[in-house]
Amino acid sequence: MPLLTPLRFPWRRLPAAGVPVKNLGLRTVASGASSPSGASPKAFNIFDRDLKRKQKNWAARQPEPMKFDYLKEEVGSRIADRVYDIARDFRLALDVGCGRGYVAEHLNKETVGKFFQTDIAENALKNALETEIPTVSVLADEEFLPFRENTFDLVVSSLSLHWVNDLPRALEQDTDEIQVNYPGMFELMEDLQGMGESNCAWNRKALLHRDTMLAAAAVYQEMYRNEDGSVPATYQVYYMIGWKYHDSQARPAERGSATVSFGELGKINDLMSQGKKSQ
Repeated sequence: MPLLTPLRFPWRRLPAAGVPVKNLGLRTVASGASSPSGASPKAFNIFDRDLKRKQKNWAARQPEPMKFDYLKEEVGSRIADRVYDIARDFRLALDVGCGRGYVAEHLNKETVGKFFQTDIAENALKNALETEIPTVSVLADEEFLPFRENTFDLVVSSLSLHWVNDLPRALEQDTDEIQVNYPGMFELMEDLQGMGESNCAWNRKALLHRDTMLAAAAVYQEMYRNEDGSVPATYQVYYMIGWKYHDSQARPAERGSATVSFGELGKINDLMSQGKKSQ
């Protein structure tokens, strides 16, 4: 099997900022159905969800599924870091498209009281990673979650929603980048397959000829190779964070109560110095 060393992770940390939301609902919309306010008027049926279930089940059945877990482990850890940045605990949490539980393994029972983990792949749920948090595994499609609105205090999802057909809005945020070096394009393709991340778009080509793949690998190598001959693959990760309001959290200040305008923020150090001199 190909060696994946050395691995390079030149990541940029994003600020763990978020906006509390009054009602973190779990309303879902079936393809072509009427959508809730603010969501896309019609879902585009781009991905074959049944095929994605088969791909993830196949990946979870492999003798050493952890061999391909490095990316999902890393992103799960980063999501957990963002949860820890929220100054409260969560009685009931949900992981949508949990896989083998890459977020839960990095959290503790002091932060999350109970974790519901849902995925479309039963084999992933059967091979879940260890966590000290009491968990409930639920076989469910991310597009049709079987929970009532306003059930959970926290909802997370890691490397799953990019295969969902109906997202309320385009993701308009900065990305966190993780770059991994591979010996070549074929090793990259093997790892994507091992992760259960092979293409499942309806318009995908059923077969790629060997000559086409060899040509693509040669072009990839020529255009992007590193000095050591490896080729980089950059994974762009989008993070969104939100939580239901809790009485233990500080309330925002009343509108109009600010004593400094936004136009003066650039002079904040001078204003603070003047305040100290006048005391």
